[in-house]
Amino acid sequence: MDIHVGIDVGGTFTDVAVNVPEANRFIHFKLPSTPGEPDRAIVEGVARALAENDLNARDVMRLSHGTTVGTNALIQRRCGRVAVVTTEGFRDLIEIGRQVRPRMYDIHLDYPSPIVPRQLRFEVRERRRADGTVHLPLDEAGLRDLARTLVDAEVECVVVCFLNSYVWPEHEERAVALLRAALPPAVHVLSSTSVYPEFREYERFSTAVLNGALLTVMNAYLNRFTAGLEGIGVRADPKVSQSAGGLMSLGMARRLPIRASLSGPAAGVSGAAVRSAAAGFEDIITLDVGGTSTDVSLMKGGIPGEVYEHEIAGFPLRLPAIDVNAVGAGGGSIAWIDSDDLLKVGPMSAGADPGPACYALGGGQATVTDANVVLGRLNGDALLGGGMPIAKPLAVEAVRRLAACLDLELGETALGIVRVSAATVVKAIRAISVERGHDPSEFALYAFGGAGPLFAVDVARQLDISRVIVPPHPGILCAEGLLNCDMASDFVKSALVVAGPDAPPTLNSARGELLVRSGSWLDEEGVPPDKRSLSWSVDMRYRGQNFEIGVASDGEEFDAAACERLVQAFHAAHEFNYGFASPDEPVEFVNLKLKGMANLDQPAPAVWVVSTEGKPHASRDVVFGGAERITAPLYRREELGRDQVIEGPAVVEQLDSTLLVFPGDHGRVDDWGNMVITLAEGSPSWN
Repeated sequence: MDIHVGIDVGGTFTDVAVNVPEANRFIHFKLPSTPGEPDRAIVEGVARALAENDLNARDVMRLSHGTTVGTNALIQRRCGRVAVVTTEGFRDLIEIGRQVRPRMYDIHLDYPSPIVPRQLRFEVRERRRADGTVHLPLDEAGLRDLARTLVDAEVECVVVCFLNSYVWPEHEERAVALLRAALPPAVHVLSSTSVYPEFREYERFSTAVLNGALLTVMNAYLNRFTAGLEGIGVRADPKVSQSAGGLMSLGMARRLPIRASLSGPAAGVSGAAVRSAAAGFEDIITLDVGGTSTDVSLMKGGIPGEVYEHEIAGFPLRLPAIDVNAVGAGGGSIAWIDSDDLLKVGPMSAGADPGPACYALGGGQATVTDANVVLGRLNGDALLGGGMPIAKPLAVEAVRRLAACLDLELGETALGIVRVSAATVVKAIRAISVERGHDPSEFALYAFGGAGPLFAVDVARQLDISRVIVPPHPGILCAEGLLNCDMASDFVKSALVVAGPDAPPTLNSARGELLVRSGSWLDEEGVPPDKRSLSWSVDMRYRGQNFEIGVASDGEEFDAAACERLVQAFHAAHEFNYGFASPDEPVEFVNLKLKGMANLDQPAPAVWVVSTEGKPHASRDVVFGGAERITAPLYRREELGRDQVIEGPAVVEQLDSTLLVFPGDHGRVDDWGNMVITLAEGSPSWN
C-alpha cells in the first residue's frame, strides 16, 4: 500500500499531510515547529502521523517538503563563508548595485551590507567582450596563486562571476575547474552561469552569491533530514518544493538551494490551484495566513502568476518564482505602540517559541492570536483538537496591558489588533490586484493557513469580495499541495536580437541548447519519455526599454512567421500591462526560457463523504465586528455534511484552523468539502 507524504515547515507549526490512495485516506497532522532544528519536528511529525494511524514507514513511496531554512539563514545572516572571484575591475559590483534606494523617501535607510565582505572579493585578469571576443585571456597562473589565499581565508564556498559569461561561459568554467583542483574537496566552487545564466551582471552575481551562501547550510540540513527519515524507516527519496512551484530532487536542492527560498508559499498556491479548479473556481486570490506572515497571490484562469525578479533578505534574486506578496501579519504577530502612540501589529512575531501569551510558554506580549482568544473568535480552552491548551487569562492580561497604554477598553483593543492586522493584509492584496489592473471584487478569496479563515471575511469585505472559499483542511493546505506537484526545472538562455532576419537563427541556437540541457536533467532524474513535458516562453521588449515582458511560445523551431506571431503577441501583452502599445517601434527578443516538467502520479482531491448534517455541540459569545458579543453556535468541521448550509453567526472549529461565518452571511459545504461563504449584500464593513 503506497503512502504519499507532504510536509510544510512554518514559523509556528509544522504540518504533515498523508495520502493513502488505495484506501482513500487523507490524514492531517500538526505539531509545533522546532526553529533551531526544523528537521526534528519534520521527523517527529512523520513518525507520529504514521504510528497513530497504523501505517508502515516502509510503505512511504513519495515524500515532499517545503522549507524555510534558506530564507531564515539569509535573513539572520547564519550562512556559509563565501568568497567571490570576478573580472578585474568588478570587485565592488555586488556592493554598488543599482542606483535605487530601498525606500524612495527614506534617505537614511541603507542597503543591507553585502553577504561577501570586500576582503573576500577577489579579482582576476580576464575579459570577454559582449560579442565573445577574448580581450584578455584568463590568467590561470594568477588563479592558482589566488587559491592559496582562499585556503588561508578558510572559505566554505567560492563563487566565480565573470563579465558576459551568461553567453560566453568558457572562462568561468575553466576558472571553476582550476579552483576545484587547487582547493580542498570540502570547499564548494560554482559559477554564476551554473545558477542562472541570464544577462544583467548585478542580478546574476547576486543570485549566484546567495546560492553559494546557502550551500553549506542546506547541505547540513538535508543531511540531518535524510538521516532522521532513515532512522524512522522511511526509504523514499525526498523531494523539495521550489519557489517557482514543482519539486526538485535532493541532488538539485544541494546544488541550487536558492531555488527553495520561497518553497512554502509556492506549495500553498499549488495546493489552492488544484483544489479550486476541482471545485470550479479559476479566478481566485489566495490568502495564506500563518503564525508569522501572510502570503497572498492572484490566480487568473487557474494559472498562478510568475515573477522572475524579486528580493530575499534585501538582495535581488533573479530566478522564477510564483508571484507571492508576503507581509509580516500572522497569528503570532506582536501588537505594539509606536513612538506616535499608534497601535501597530507586526512584523515582529512571537513565533513558536515562546509563542503568543495564551500558549503559556513564556510569551508575554499581546499577539493577534491573543486578541482572537479575547474576542471569543478562538477557543479559549485548547487548539489543535485539544492538543494545545490555551490559557485565556494570560491572553486577557497581555491585551489588557496594551489597552492601559492606549487608554482603551479590553475589547476595543483586541478588536483594534485584529483590524490593524487585517488592514495590512488588505494592502498586500491591493498590491497584487488593484495596482496591476485587476478588480479584486471579480475574484473569490481562497483562505487557508492556520489563521486564514479567521481573517478572510474581514479582508473580503474591505475589498468588496463577495465569496470566500475555505478548503477542508486550511491549516495544512501547503503540505497537502506538495502531494499534487510535479518535478520541474527552469532553464534560460539570453538571446539579445532585434526581430528581423537575424532573429530565427539566434533563437533556434538558444532553443537547441535549452533542449540539450533540459534533456540532460530529465535523463539524470530518470524520467520516462511519456512523463515529460516542456513549456516555453520568450522575454521581449521594445528596443531601448530596460525591462521585458514574457510571451508564451509553442516551442517549435523559429521562422519568420513564428517570430512575427510573437511580436504581435508582445504588442498585445504590452498594451494589457501598460495601457498602450507601439507597433511601429522595433521589438527585441531578450531571453528564451524553458520549463521542463516530470509528471508524477497525483491523487485527485477526495470527495467529501459526510452526508448527514452536523449539529452545534456548544455555543460561545463572540465579537464579530461591533462592540457587542453575539452568542454563536459552535460546529465541528468534520461533522458538516455535503451541501449543508451554515447561517451566520457561527463558528466552525477543526484541528488545524477556526472558521467564522459572520452575521448575515451563510456558508455551504460543497462536494469537495470546501466551505463556500457568501457575504450578504450591503452588509457593513466591520473594519
